[in-house]
Amino acid sequence: MDFKSWVRVWRAVSILVAFFACQQGAVAGGYSKGETPIPGATLALMRARDTTAEAPILIRTYKKEAELEIWKQARNGRFVLLKTFPICRWSGQLGPKSQQGDRQAPEGFYWVGPKQMNPNSAYYLSFDVGYPNAYDKAHGGSGSYVMVHGTCSSAGCFAMTDKGVGEIYAIAREALRGGQQAFQFQAYPFRMTAQNMAKYRLDANIAFWRQLKEGSDRFEATGEEPLVSVASGRYVFSPSKDPDKETLAQTHHLEEQARIATLVAEGSAAIQTTYADGGQHPAFRALARQGTLLGEVSRPEALADAGREVIIVPAHPKRLAKGGAAARLIQTAAAKGTNPTEAKPVPSMVSASLVPSASSVFGPVVQSKTEPSVFAPAPMSYRLGRLAPAQSMMTGAMPILPAVLVD
Repeated sequence: MDFKSWVRVWRAVSILVAFFACQQGAVAGGYSKGETPIPGATLALMRARDTTAEAPILIRTYKKEAELEIWKQARNGRFVLLKTFPICRWSGQLGPKSQQGDRQAPEGFYWVGPKQMNPNSAYYLSFDVGYPNAYDKAHGGSGSYVMVHGTCSSAGCFAMTDKGVGEIYAIAREALRGGQQAFQFQAYPFRMTAQNMAKYRLDANIAFWRQLKEGSDRFEATGEEPLVSVASGRYVFSPSKDPDKETLAQTHHLEEQARIATLVAEGSAAIQTTYADGGQHPAFRALARQGTLLGEVSRPEALADAGREVIIVPAHPKRLAKGGAAARLIQTAAAKGTNPTEAKPVPSMVSASLVPSASSVFGPVVQSKTEPSVFAPAPMSYRLGRLAPAQSMMTGAMPILPAVLVD
């Protein structure tokens, strides 16, 4: 064998050795991929937030914004935002997961313990978010192995790229090793602001999202992990053990409900957001346009139809009188100690001809005859594998065509 042949053989052997080393999880610095340390810059950020690598964590995800947040418990006991990671790919629509194979990324409150961490994942690194939980099972939810993992491919999971999940995994690993038995994983359709709740008030999932909103409000008001359970097919949030924090939680939630009421009274538009099959953070779309390789990307053609907003009821701005019922609602919500969005049962929103009175909430404000009250009980339509055809409630409008998912 001549010298050139030996060189080719040696190169081939070197490539194979490198390949198998990667397959076994070897990374720079001699660490296996599951033991890669938290980056120094992130440790410095922890110090700046008055927390440590061993302190408990909490994770929040938002589908529409395609973001994953890691929160850390500071020395004063309050959770503080540490870092926000862009999500490279999530699949399905806004709304909860209901069954195996529906491609839906879940929504709700979950817990992740040490046994759910997978350092040998086929998607670099991963952890199981805990779907289905007690709520999902109460509604007939089926499926398993819903993960946060690497690459950029999703069939119901949250794909973060290998680099992204590497850091997320390291932060979670150290918190669990520090004594946290399981960390809470809060999965939302979008950021649970009053503006978004007003915009999506006619969505089939609004009753479910109002439950998530209550938990989100509690966390943001108190900075402590919500105490979540399930009763009669609903999420239930236990009062804080600290009376002052409980007051904060109730006050903040009432104020948020008042803001939603005011936005609706002022004529905020009602929309629905549709997806061909999930979405992706804009940062990754920009990288892809520049030719950056993101690894395996699931259904890239579906991203062209991601996040299309369909107007169900257009905005019809109204000027609210000073000192009117809606204005007084915000000023007195906390003092009353009652939820301003509670309403007596009224007919379903499905029929546009059934318009309940809003005088008990908005006083003299005139309600559109094409839009039912935001406080009417909405059908939850938990099984959301595919969007049901929805007809616009505007007279003479074209029908809203559903996105068709092909498994």
